[in-house]
Parts: sequence; C-alpha cells; structure tokens
Amino acid sequence: MKATLSDFGLRFGKIPLLVDSTSAIFPKNPVLHSRTKHIDVRFHFLRDHYEKGDIDLVHVASENQLADIFTKPLEFGAFVRLS
Repeated sequence: MKATLSDFGLRFGKIPLLVDSTSAIFPKNPVLHSRTKHIDVRFHFLRDHYEKGDIDLVHVASENQLADIFTKPLEFGAFVRLS
C-alpha cells in the first residue's frame, strides 16, 4: 500500500504499529534467542520491515489497545472508553 501511495506522490515516515504483545516486539532486538529460533524465515515479516525503517513497533497496554474493540468481546465501560 505504501508503494502505491508513493506513486501518487504521498510520502510516509515510519508507520507506528501499536501492539500489546511483548512477543510481537521481538524484531526490535536483532539477537536470535533460543525461544525464537524455531520461527521460519518467512515469518520474519515484521523484523524485515522494522530493519528497513518502514514501521516502528510501539508497546501499548492491553487496556489501551484500540484494535481490541474489533477483535474481542468487551465490557460496556471498556467499549465506551475505546470508541
């Protein structure tokens, strides 16, 4: 999508990717740990884009994760706070 929009003259910096999973932030640390050794190279999509500078991984607390409004059943108070 970024390449298509750049064809129209739109330029972007790093796109922030807000995640509430600490394991999803593993691309920030380029060291190969024994726990991540089993992950196949084709699954290192985030790491590749992080190293190219396309995305910036930002950790957010689970209670502030806006995507949860679309993916999880929330209590009314949490739904109102996130919407």
